[in-house]
Amino acid sequence: MTEKDFIPKSYPVTVEQGEVTWQSPSNIALVKYWGKLEHQIPANPSISFTLNSCRTTTKLKFQKKQKPAADFDFRLFFEGDEKDAFRPKILKFMQRVEPYLPFLKDYEFTIETSNSFPHSSGIASSASGMSALALCLMSLERQLDPEMDEEYFTRKSSFLARLGSGSACRSIEGELVVWGMHNNIYRSSDLYGVPFRDEVHDNFRNYRDTILLVDKDEKQVSSTLGHDLMNDHPYAETRFRQAHDNLDKLKKIFRSGDLSEFIKVVESEALTLHAMMMTSQPYFLLMKPNTLAIINKIFRFREETGLHLCFTLDAGANVHLLFPEKEAQETLEFIEAELKQFCQNGQYINDRVGSGAKKLA
Repeated sequence: MTEKDFIPKSYPVTVEQGEVTWQSPSNIALVKYWGKLEHQIPANPSISFTLNSCRTTTKLKFQKKQKPAADFDFRLFFEGDEKDAFRPKILKFMQRVEPYLPFLKDYEFTIETSNSFPHSSGIASSASGMSALALCLMSLERQLDPEMDEEYFTRKSSFLARLGSGSACRSIEGELVVWGMHNNIYRSSDLYGVPFRDEVHDNFRNYRDTILLVDKDEKQVSSTLGHDLMNDHPYAETRFRQAHDNLDKLKKIFRSGDLSEFIKVVESEALTLHAMMMTSQPYFLLMKPNTLAIINKIFRFREETGLHLCFTLDAGANVHLLFPEKEAQETLEFIEAELKQFCQNGQYINDRVGSGAKKLA
């Protein structure tokens, strides 16, 4: 599918008012995307676990205006309070998606949104938030065009979510989602996320993700700036090739169930992401001393127990701990006894791999 496939020709139905609610999860990338081209196109492919409990719930209320207006008309409430600070991001999103949703200026919108996890906790709230909003807007478009099929609805939802936040396109479905063109991934696209359709060993079913909240402050550097710094990065091309290679490696690992090889790829990806930040110009360092303390504790735990706990990082200090379901009891005991102390206020979140977004009644 191309961008033109997502531009509607006309709407056969008129909708005056209504409301719709979607719940969409965050996700955690195993192969990271870092660097993007114009129109939110990724510089390299990525693959992620869709999470289950860390999610955003968004209700969209809409009322058709008597006359079309020149501007977008919306109010935004976050966890019950009107949030003008969030307006610029939503406005930019609406400007980007208007060519594909030409009805936007015909309606007054009220957006009510909330997270199941602390805001600014280092979990990808933009991924869950923008995907939930994209799904709500697509539900309105499906009312305007009742003949829309499910595959088109899902693809266009992911396409629109990407225009709000790149990683949001990986939150529509689950359990594993690929975003970005890759020669060996069936139907992969730069425009939207697709489910990973290859064989996946039972070792990766119900995989766990415990998020250690090391630092809940706002990020020192925005993701947008970080991605932009890859444009002139001296190691960018090598990094992009590495991402393709690591995706090929993960394909084989998911088939074989080799947890030790999984750890090597996932941890290398996390450290490479931060290496790119530390070697850009300007450079920046988002890991904290407690991040490194946790990583060293994980190394020691694996050596002493032979278990398969591994870490990954997003663009921040917090640590995602990934481990198989069958090793959950011992691993969770270790987290409580040895790693909790490195978390801000002792906070961490237990999650697992989920199946994607859900429409609520």
